[in-house]
Amino acid sequence: MGIFDRFRKQNAVTVSSYKMVTDTGSGFYSWNGSLYQSDIVRAAIRPKARAVGKAVAKHVRRTVTKDGVKVETKPDVYMRFLLEEPNPIMTGQQLQEKLAVQLELNNNAFAYIERDGNGYPTAIYPIVSTSVEALQNPNGELFLKFWTQRGKSYTFRYTDIIHLRKDFSNNDLFGESPAVALTSLMEIVNTTDQGMVNAIRNSALIRWLLKFNQTMRPEDLTRQAKEFSTNFTSTESTTGGVAATDAKFDAQQVDSKDYVPNSSQMDRTTQRIYSFFNTNDKIVQSRWTEDEWIAYYEGCIESDIIQLSGEYTRKLFNRRERGYGNKIVFESSNLAFASMSTKLALQAMVDRGAMTPN
Repeated sequence: MGIFDRFRKQNAVTVSSYKMVTDTGSGFYSWNGSLYQSDIVRAAIRPKARAVGKAVAKHVRRTVTKDGVKVETKPDVYMRFLLEEPNPIMTGQQLQEKLAVQLELNNNAFAYIERDGNGYPTAIYPIVSTSVEALQNPNGELFLKFWTQRGKSYTFRYTDIIHLRKDFSNNDLFGESPAVALTSLMEIVNTTDQGMVNAIRNSALIRWLLKFNQTMRPEDLTRQAKEFSTNFTSTESTTGGVAATDAKFDAQQVDSKDYVPNSSQMDRTTQRIYSFFNTNDKIVQSRWTEDEWIAYYEGCIESDIIQLSGEYTRKLFNRRERGYGNKIVFESSNLAFASMSTKLALQAMVDRGAMTPN
């Protein structure tokens, strides 16, 4: 994007690098790093991305006064607009969904913070790249260098990058790539899908062989084959599926055994992929109960929302601003997914004074 060109190049040395998983292929899905082309992977990711997108970002300021703790919500207009519309082409909800998808595909997600001359953030742009390197200049300042699909590279200060990560283990800076763990599973899915396509194609192979007892011209052979198909193998045949021939030719049925993939094996592979992404059939197909969704939310979504809050806070505010109690929080209440009976029960508890309306 054009805004990336505003960043001036800095002298730096490579610290570590990370190969991203991106959707660069086309056509039939095959394992080449393009996870997002798989319908199974996309179905597993979508519920989480939508849930993260529903979280509402708010600027909160907590200050201590002589009368106690004062909490202000959305105290600065510029920050409210930034969270609602982080850049000219997307809303905050769309940005959060995009970051969630990148996080699931790569175990890393990045967004660039554009600032004005005074250092205040004015826009947030998600970064989709093929690879990224960590760099360090002679002063010890950390940078990230991104390569796009067009072959261009852009370098940004790490303090201007919102960086989300999962499976944060061996690498000092990046989350571990899911590619190694998913390679064997995606190869099974690819092979099975190809087998199903071949089985469908093979269903159009020759089913009958007509052996004529005399020499005939090619056009006559074709005409006789069409007549046999119309009279005896068509669904509109009036013979009730009974074929009758004379001495001109012998009709022989060809037994073609197509390979059809084992459905139970495919189901097991699908379940393993779902397990990798911490989801299941009910979540993917929106058949979950209240307790099942809350368990999914607390086990899979809540930690990423907390990470979003922490990363937004420390990158959008400097240490002095954070010292004055400024913070970005993402609100996503579990009660939004509660059943009607639960909501009525909570209302009854409020009416009895057992709970407050807050």
